[in-house]
Amino acid sequence: MPLAIFALTIAAYAIGTAEFVIVGLLPTVAADLDITLPLAGLIVSVYALGVTFGAPTLTALTGRIERKPLLLGLMALFAVGNTAAALSPSYEVLLVARVLSAFAHGVFFSVGSTIAADLVPENRRASAIAMMFMGLTVAIVTGVPIGTYIGQVFGWRATFWAVAALGVVAFAGIATLLPGTLSKAASAGLLDQVRVLGSGRLLIVFAMTALGYGGTFVAFTFLAPILQEITGFSEESVSLILVLYGVAIAIGNVAGGKIANHNPVKALVGLFLLQALVLAIFSFTAASPVLTLVTLAALGFLSFANVPGLQLYVVQLAKEHRPGAVDVASALNIAAFNLGIALGAWLGGTIVDSSLGLAATPWVGAILVAVALLLTLWSGALDRRTAAPCVFSDARRSV
Repeated sequence: MPLAIFALTIAAYAIGTAEFVIVGLLPTVAADLDITLPLAGLIVSVYALGVTFGAPTLTALTGRIERKPLLLGLMALFAVGNTAAALSPSYEVLLVARVLSAFAHGVFFSVGSTIAADLVPENRRASAIAMMFMGLTVAIVTGVPIGTYIGQVFGWRATFWAVAALGVVAFAGIATLLPGTLSKAASAGLLDQVRVLGSGRLLIVFAMTALGYGGTFVAFTFLAPILQEITGFSEESVSLILVLYGVAIAIGNVAGGKIANHNPVKALVGLFLLQALVLAIFSFTAASPVLTLVTLAALGFLSFANVPGLQLYVVQLAKEHRPGAVDVASALNIAAFNLGIALGAWLGGTIVDSSLGLAATPWVGAILVAVALLLTLWSGALDRRTAAPCVFSDARRSV
Protein backbone atom coordinates (compact mmCIF):
# COMPACT_ATOMS: atom_id res chain seq x y z
CA MET A 1 0.00 0.00 0.00
CA PRO A 2 1.23 3.54 -0.73
CA LEU A 3 2.28 5.49 2.35
CA ALA A 4 -0.48 8.00 1.57
CA ILE A 5 -3.02 5.33 2.53
CA PHE A 6 -1.50 5.15 6.00
CA ALA A 7 -1.89 8.93 6.36
CA LEU A 8 -5.61 8.45 5.73
CA THR A 9 -5.63 5.55 8.21
CA ILE A 10 -4.14 7.78 10.94
CA ALA A 11 -6.77 10.41 10.23
CA ALA A 12 -9.52 7.78 10.44
CA TYR A 13 -8.04 6.60 13.75
CA ALA A 14 -8.14 10.11 15.19
CA ILE A 15 -11.72 10.69 14.00
CA GLY A 16 -12.94 7.32 15.28
CA THR A 17 -11.40 7.97 18.69
CA ALA A 18 -13.01 11.41 18.86
CA GLU A 19 -16.47 10.03 18.08
CA PHE A 20 -16.63 7.16 20.57
CA VAL A 21 -14.25 8.11 23.41
CA ILE A 22 -16.88 10.33 25.02
CA VAL A 23 -18.88 7.18 25.91
CA GLY A 24 -16.34 6.16 28.53
CA LEU A 25 -16.10 9.70 29.91
CA LEU A 26 -19.77 10.64 30.36
CA PRO A 27 -19.77 10.34 34.19
CA THR A 28 -16.54 12.36 34.39
CA VAL A 29 -17.81 15.11 32.07
CA ALA A 30 -21.19 15.24 33.83
CA ALA A 31 -19.54 15.64 37.24
CA ASP A 32 -17.07 18.29 36.04
CA LEU A 33 -19.64 20.43 34.21
CA ASP A 34 -22.32 19.82 36.86
CA ILE A 35 -24.86 18.42 34.41
CA THR A 36 -27.07 15.33 34.45
CA LEU A 37 -26.17 12.10 32.65
CA PRO A 38 -28.97 12.59 30.06
CA LEU A 39 -27.56 16.04 29.21
CA ALA A 40 -24.09 14.52 28.92
CA GLY A 41 -25.56 11.90 26.59
CA LEU A 42 -26.59 14.68 24.21
CA ILE A 43 -22.88 15.24 23.54
CA VAL A 44 -23.01 11.91 21.68
CA SER A 45 -26.28 12.79 19.92
CA VAL A 46 -25.13 16.22 18.75
CA TYR A 47 -21.94 14.80 17.25
CA ALA A 48 -23.85 12.10 15.39
CA LEU A 49 -26.38 14.61 14.09
CA GLY A 50 -23.51 16.80 12.89
CA VAL A 51 -22.22 13.87 10.83
CA THR A 52 -25.72 12.93 9.64
CA PHE A 53 -26.68 16.31 8.22
CA GLY A 54 -23.26 17.85 7.72
CA ALA A 55 -21.71 15.05 5.65
CA PRO A 56 -24.05 15.03 2.63
CA THR A 57 -24.53 18.80 2.60
CA LEU A 58 -20.88 19.76 3.01
CA THR A 59 -19.70 17.04 0.63
CA ALA A 60 -21.95 18.53 -2.05
CA LEU A 61 -20.84 22.09 -1.28
CA THR A 62 -17.11 21.27 -1.29
CA GLY A 63 -17.16 19.22 -4.48
CA ARG A 64 -15.22 21.84 -6.47
CA ILE A 65 -12.31 22.07 -4.00
CA GLU A 66 -9.13 20.13 -4.82
CA ARG A 67 -8.88 16.94 -2.79
CA LYS A 68 -5.63 17.49 -0.90
CA PRO A 69 -6.42 21.06 0.26
CA LEU A 70 -9.88 19.85 1.26
CA LEU A 71 -8.49 17.03 3.42
CA LEU A 72 -5.97 19.38 5.02
CA GLY A 73 -8.76 21.83 5.77
CA LEU A 74 -10.88 19.07 7.29
CA MET A 75 -8.10 17.89 9.59
CA ALA A 76 -7.41 21.48 10.62
CA LEU A 77 -11.11 21.89 11.46
CA PHE A 78 -10.98 18.60 13.37
CA ALA A 79 -7.98 19.74 15.43
CA VAL A 80 -9.61 23.13 16.12
CA GLY A 81 -12.88 21.47 17.16
CA ASN A 82 -11.16 19.15 19.65
CA THR A 83 -8.98 21.97 20.97
CA ALA A 84 -12.15 24.00 21.54
CA ALA A 85 -13.64 20.99 23.36
CA ALA A 86 -10.57 20.79 25.63
CA LEU A 87 -10.85 24.51 26.41
CA SER A 88 -14.64 24.71 26.62
CA PRO A 89 -15.72 26.61 29.74
CA SER A 90 -19.31 25.37 29.58
CA TYR A 91 -21.56 22.58 28.36
CA GLU A 92 -22.91 24.72 25.51
CA VAL A 93 -19.45 25.51 24.15
CA LEU A 94 -18.55 21.82 24.33
CA LEU A 95 -21.60 20.98 22.18
CA VAL A 96 -20.56 23.54 19.54
CA ALA A 97 -17.00 22.17 19.54
CA ARG A 98 -18.32 18.64 19.00
CA VAL A 99 -20.40 19.80 16.02
CA LEU A 100 -17.29 21.33 14.40
CA SER A 101 -15.45 18.02 14.75
CA ALA A 102 -18.48 16.15 13.39
CA PHE A 103 -18.52 18.25 10.21
CA ALA A 104 -14.91 17.25 9.55
CA HIS A 105 -15.75 13.59 10.28
CA GLY A 106 -18.58 13.32 7.77
CA VAL A 107 -16.84 14.90 4.80
CA PHE A 108 -13.54 13.10 5.49
CA PHE A 109 -15.03 9.62 5.12
CA SER A 110 -17.05 10.64 2.05
CA VAL A 111 -13.97 12.02 0.28
CA GLY A 112 -11.32 9.75 1.84
CA SER A 113 -12.84 6.57 0.42
CA THR A 114 -12.63 7.95 -3.11
CA ILE A 115 -9.04 9.11 -2.63
CA ALA A 116 -7.94 5.76 -1.16
CA ALA A 117 -9.38 3.94 -4.18
CA ASP A 118 -7.63 6.30 -6.62
CA LEU A 119 -4.22 5.78 -4.99
CA VAL A 120 -3.98 2.10 -5.99
CA PRO A 121 -4.60 -0.06 -9.08
CA GLU A 122 -8.22 -1.03 -9.75
CA ASN A 123 -7.78 -4.58 -8.45
CA ARG A 124 -6.66 -3.25 -5.03
CA ARG A 125 -9.26 -0.56 -4.46
CA ALA A 126 -11.35 -2.52 -1.98
CA SER A 127 -8.22 -3.32 0.05
CA ALA A 128 -7.19 0.35 0.06
CA ILE A 129 -10.58 1.45 1.36
CA ALA A 130 -10.51 -1.34 3.97
CA MET A 131 -7.06 -0.15 5.08
CA MET A 132 -8.35 3.37 5.61
CA PHE A 133 -11.37 2.16 7.59
CA MET A 134 -9.06 -0.07 9.63
CA GLY A 135 -8.13 3.14 11.44
CA LEU A 136 -11.73 3.45 12.62
CA THR A 137 -11.81 -0.15 13.87
CA VAL A 138 -8.45 0.13 15.64
CA ALA A 139 -9.69 3.35 17.26
CA ILE A 140 -12.54 1.43 18.87
CA VAL A 141 -10.17 -1.29 20.09
CA THR A 142 -7.36 0.95 21.40
CA GLY A 143 -8.11 4.67 21.04
CA VAL A 144 -11.36 4.63 23.02
CA PRO A 145 -10.07 2.70 26.08
CA ILE A 146 -6.77 4.63 26.11
CA GLY A 147 -8.63 7.93 25.78
CA THR A 148 -10.99 6.87 28.56
CA TYR A 149 -8.04 6.01 30.81
CA ILE A 150 -6.38 9.37 30.09
CA GLY A 151 -9.62 11.18 30.92
CA GLN A 152 -10.11 9.30 34.19
CA VAL A 153 -6.53 9.93 35.35
CA PHE A 154 -5.83 13.43 34.02
CA GLY A 155 -9.34 14.76 33.40
CA TRP A 156 -11.58 14.57 30.33
CA ARG A 157 -10.02 17.73 28.82
CA ALA A 158 -6.69 15.90 28.54
CA THR A 159 -8.41 13.33 26.31
CA PHE A 160 -9.54 16.03 23.89
CA TRP A 161 -6.04 17.53 23.89
CA ALA A 162 -4.68 14.09 22.94
CA VAL A 163 -7.27 13.70 20.16
CA ALA A 164 -6.43 17.19 18.84
CA ALA A 165 -2.75 16.15 18.79
CA LEU A 166 -3.71 13.07 16.74
CA GLY A 167 -5.43 15.44 14.32
CA VAL A 168 -2.22 17.44 13.96
CA VAL A 169 -0.24 14.24 13.26
CA ALA A 170 -2.81 13.26 10.61
CA PHE A 171 -2.59 16.76 9.08
CA ALA A 172 1.20 16.44 8.84
CA GLY A 173 0.90 12.95 7.32
CA ILE A 174 -1.56 14.11 4.66
CA ALA A 175 0.53 17.21 3.88
CA THR A 176 3.68 15.12 3.49
CA LEU A 177 2.48 11.88 1.91
CA LEU A 178 -0.62 12.65 -0.12
CA PRO A 179 0.10 13.62 -3.76
CA GLY A 180 -1.12 17.02 -4.89
CA THR A 181 -2.50 15.75 -8.19
CA LEU A 182 -5.60 13.83 -7.12
CA SER A 183 -8.49 13.45 -9.54
CA LYS A 184 -11.85 14.84 -8.48
CA ALA A 185 -14.90 12.65 -8.91
CA ALA A 186 -18.10 14.30 -10.08
CA SER A 187 -19.71 15.56 -6.91
CA ALA A 188 -23.27 14.58 -6.05
CA GLY A 189 -25.49 17.60 -5.66
CA LEU A 190 -28.24 18.09 -3.13
CA LEU A 191 -30.84 17.32 -5.81
CA ASP A 192 -29.27 13.87 -6.34
CA GLN A 193 -29.66 13.20 -2.64
CA VAL A 194 -33.30 14.25 -2.70
CA ARG A 195 -33.95 11.81 -5.56
CA VAL A 196 -32.50 8.95 -3.53
CA LEU A 197 -34.65 9.90 -0.53
CA GLY A 198 -37.66 9.68 -2.83
CA SER A 199 -37.24 5.91 -3.16
CA GLY A 200 -39.49 4.06 -0.72
CA ARG A 201 -37.39 0.89 -0.96
CA LEU A 202 -34.21 2.75 0.01
CA LEU A 203 -35.99 4.57 2.82
CA ILE A 204 -36.85 1.18 4.35
CA VAL A 205 -33.15 0.23 4.36
CA PHE A 206 -32.16 3.61 5.83
CA ALA A 207 -34.68 2.98 8.62
CA MET A 208 -33.28 -0.54 9.13
CA THR A 209 -29.81 1.01 9.46
CA ALA A 210 -30.84 3.75 11.88
CA LEU A 211 -32.85 1.46 14.17
CA GLY A 212 -30.75 -1.70 13.92
CA TYR A 213 -27.43 0.05 14.44
CA GLY A 214 -28.77 2.75 16.74
CA GLY A 215 -30.60 0.36 19.05
CA THR A 216 -27.35 -0.68 20.71
CA PHE A 217 -26.48 2.96 21.46
CA VAL A 218 -29.46 3.32 23.80
CA ALA A 219 -27.37 1.29 26.26
CA PHE A 220 -23.85 1.73 24.86
CA THR A 221 -23.95 5.52 25.31
CA PHE A 222 -24.43 4.97 29.04
CA LEU A 223 -22.23 1.89 29.32
CA ALA A 224 -19.80 3.52 31.78
CA PRO A 225 -22.49 4.44 34.34
CA ILE A 226 -24.17 1.03 33.86
CA LEU A 227 -20.89 -0.75 34.62
CA GLN A 228 -20.15 1.46 37.63
CA GLU A 229 -23.60 1.93 39.18
CA ILE A 230 -25.37 -1.34 38.33
CA THR A 231 -22.66 -3.95 37.80
CA GLY A 232 -20.32 -2.52 40.45
CA PHE A 233 -17.10 -2.23 38.46
CA SER A 234 -14.59 0.42 39.48
CA GLU A 235 -14.01 3.47 37.29
CA GLU A 236 -10.55 2.16 36.37
CA SER A 237 -12.03 -1.11 35.09
CA VAL A 238 -14.22 0.60 32.51
CA SER A 239 -11.35 1.29 30.10
CA LEU A 240 -10.26 -2.37 30.24
CA ILE A 241 -13.82 -3.55 29.57
CA LEU A 242 -13.96 -1.20 26.58
CA VAL A 243 -10.93 -3.05 25.17
CA LEU A 244 -12.91 -6.31 25.35
CA TYR A 245 -15.89 -4.63 23.71
CA GLY A 246 -13.68 -3.14 20.98
CA VAL A 247 -12.02 -6.47 20.15
CA ALA A 248 -15.47 -8.06 19.86
CA ILE A 249 -16.55 -5.24 17.53
CA ALA A 250 -13.52 -5.77 15.28
CA ILE A 251 -14.17 -9.52 15.05
CA GLY A 252 -17.87 -8.96 14.44
CA ASN A 253 -17.23 -6.46 11.67
CA VAL A 254 -15.04 -8.93 9.75
CA ALA A 255 -17.35 -11.89 10.38
CA GLY A 256 -20.40 -9.83 9.44
CA GLY A 257 -18.91 -9.11 6.03
CA LYS A 258 -18.36 -12.81 5.34
CA ILE A 259 -21.84 -13.75 6.57
CA ALA A 260 -23.55 -11.12 4.39
CA ASN A 261 -21.61 -11.76 1.16
CA HIS A 262 -24.16 -14.04 -0.49
CA ASN A 263 -27.51 -12.97 0.98
CA PRO A 264 -27.45 -9.74 3.04
CA VAL A 265 -31.16 -9.88 3.91
CA LYS A 266 -30.95 -13.39 5.32
CA ALA A 267 -27.81 -12.43 7.26
CA LEU A 268 -29.43 -9.26 8.66
CA VAL A 269 -32.51 -11.18 9.84
CA GLY A 270 -30.33 -13.53 11.88
CA LEU A 271 -28.03 -10.79 13.20
CA PHE A 272 -30.87 -8.44 14.22
CA LEU A 273 -32.69 -11.30 15.97
CA LEU A 274 -29.59 -12.21 17.99
CA GLN A 275 -28.80 -8.55 18.69
CA ALA A 276 -32.29 -7.89 20.08
CA LEU A 277 -32.09 -11.03 22.25
CA VAL A 278 -28.66 -10.14 23.66
CA LEU A 279 -29.76 -6.59 24.47
CA ALA A 280 -32.82 -7.94 26.28
CA ILE A 281 -30.63 -10.44 28.17
CA PHE A 282 -28.26 -7.63 29.19
CA SER A 283 -31.10 -6.14 31.25
CA PHE A 284 -30.87 -9.22 33.49
CA THR A 285 -27.12 -9.91 33.40
CA ALA A 286 -26.02 -6.31 34.14
CA ALA A 287 -26.09 -7.02 37.88
CA SER A 288 -23.48 -9.81 37.57
CA PRO A 289 -19.86 -8.85 36.71
CA VAL A 290 -19.06 -12.21 35.05
CA LEU A 291 -22.30 -12.42 33.06
CA THR A 292 -21.92 -8.76 32.06
CA LEU A 293 -18.53 -9.45 30.46
CA VAL A 294 -19.93 -12.41 28.52
CA THR A 295 -22.96 -10.41 27.40
CA LEU A 296 -20.87 -7.42 26.35
CA ALA A 297 -18.55 -9.63 24.28
CA ALA A 298 -21.61 -10.98 22.42
CA LEU A 299 -23.14 -7.52 22.10
CA GLY A 300 -19.90 -6.04 20.77
CA PHE A 301 -19.70 -8.77 18.13
CA LEU A 302 -23.30 -8.23 17.01
CA SER A 303 -23.46 -4.44 17.18
CA PHE A 304 -21.08 -3.95 14.23
CA ALA A 305 -21.62 -7.28 12.45
CA ASN A 306 -24.68 -5.81 10.71
CA VAL A 307 -22.73 -2.90 9.16
CA PRO A 308 -21.34 -4.70 6.06
CA GLY A 309 -24.71 -6.30 5.30
CA LEU A 310 -26.59 -3.02 5.59
CA GLN A 311 -24.11 -1.23 3.35
CA LEU A 312 -24.11 -4.03 0.77
CA TYR A 313 -27.91 -4.23 0.74
CA VAL A 314 -28.37 -0.50 0.16
CA VAL A 315 -25.93 -0.62 -2.77
CA GLN A 316 -27.81 -3.59 -4.28
CA LEU A 317 -31.16 -1.82 -4.02
CA ALA A 318 -29.73 1.47 -5.30
CA LYS A 319 -28.45 -0.28 -8.43
CA GLU A 320 -32.01 -1.48 -9.04
CA HIS A 321 -34.07 1.56 -8.01
CA ARG A 322 -31.66 4.53 -8.36
CA PRO A 323 -28.90 3.28 -10.71
CA GLY A 324 -27.56 6.78 -11.36
CA ALA A 325 -27.01 7.57 -7.69
CA VAL A 326 -25.49 4.47 -6.07
CA ASP A 327 -22.70 6.48 -4.39
CA VAL A 328 -25.25 8.96 -3.02
CA ALA A 329 -27.33 6.12 -1.58
CA SER A 330 -24.23 4.65 0.05
CA ALA A 331 -23.31 8.02 1.57
CA LEU A 332 -26.85 8.54 2.88
CA ASN A 333 -26.72 5.12 4.52
CA ILE A 334 -23.59 6.28 6.37
CA ALA A 335 -25.67 9.26 7.49
CA ALA A 336 -28.38 6.82 8.64
CA PHE A 337 -25.82 5.03 10.85
CA ASN A 338 -25.08 8.32 12.60
CA LEU A 339 -28.75 9.24 12.80
CA GLY A 340 -29.18 5.93 14.62
CA ILE A 341 -26.41 6.86 17.07
CA ALA A 342 -28.09 10.22 17.73
CA LEU A 343 -31.51 8.61 18.18
CA GLY A 344 -30.15 5.88 20.46
CA ALA A 345 -28.17 8.30 22.63
CA TRP A 346 -31.12 10.71 22.94
CA LEU A 347 -33.59 7.93 23.75
CA GLY A 348 -31.16 6.45 26.26
CA GLY A 349 -30.88 9.82 28.00
CA THR A 350 -34.66 10.10 28.12
CA ILE A 351 -34.92 6.63 29.69
CA VAL A 352 -32.21 7.39 32.25
CA ASP A 353 -34.03 10.59 33.21
CA SER A 354 -37.34 8.76 33.62
CA SER A 355 -38.60 6.44 36.34
CA LEU A 356 -37.27 3.45 34.36
CA GLY A 357 -33.63 4.44 34.91
CA LEU A 358 -30.32 3.08 33.64
CA ALA A 359 -31.32 -0.57 33.94
CA ALA A 360 -34.00 -0.15 31.27
CA THR A 361 -31.74 1.10 28.49
CA PRO A 362 -30.77 -2.38 27.16
CA TRP A 363 -34.34 -3.67 26.71
CA VAL A 364 -35.51 -0.39 25.19
CA GLY A 365 -32.64 -0.72 22.69
CA ALA A 366 -33.81 -4.28 22.01
CA ILE A 367 -37.21 -2.90 20.95
CA LEU A 368 -35.56 -0.63 18.36
CA VAL A 369 -33.57 -3.55 16.94
CA ALA A 370 -36.75 -5.67 16.86
CA VAL A 371 -38.41 -2.98 14.72
CA ALA A 372 -35.38 -3.10 12.39
CA LEU A 373 -35.86 -6.88 12.21
CA LEU A 374 -39.50 -6.43 11.15
CA LEU A 375 -38.46 -3.89 8.50
CA THR A 376 -35.86 -6.35 7.19
CA LEU A 377 -38.45 -9.10 6.90
CA TRP A 378 -40.77 -6.67 5.08
CA SER A 379 -38.02 -5.57 2.70
CA GLY A 380 -37.09 -9.19 1.99
CA ALA A 381 -40.73 -9.95 1.17
CA LEU A 382 -40.80 -6.99 -1.24
CA ASP A 383 -37.65 -8.34 -2.91
CA ARG A 384 -39.28 -11.71 -3.45
CA ARG A 385 -42.45 -10.08 -4.78
CA THR A 386 -40.40 -8.06 -7.27
CA ALA A 387 -38.40 -11.10 -8.34
CA ALA A 388 -41.45 -13.33 -8.86
CA PRO A 389 -42.86 -11.53 -11.97
CA CYS A 390 -39.36 -11.53 -13.50
CA VAL A 391 -39.06 -15.30 -13.03
CA PHE A 392 -42.54 -15.81 -14.46
CA SER A 393 -41.73 -13.59 -17.45
CA ASP A 394 -38.47 -15.48 -18.12
CA ALA A 395 -40.34 -18.77 -17.97
CA ARG A 396 -42.91 -17.56 -20.51
CA ARG A 397 -40.18 -16.41 -22.88
CA SER A 398 -38.43 -19.80 -22.65
CA VAL A 399 -41.71 -21.55 -23.56
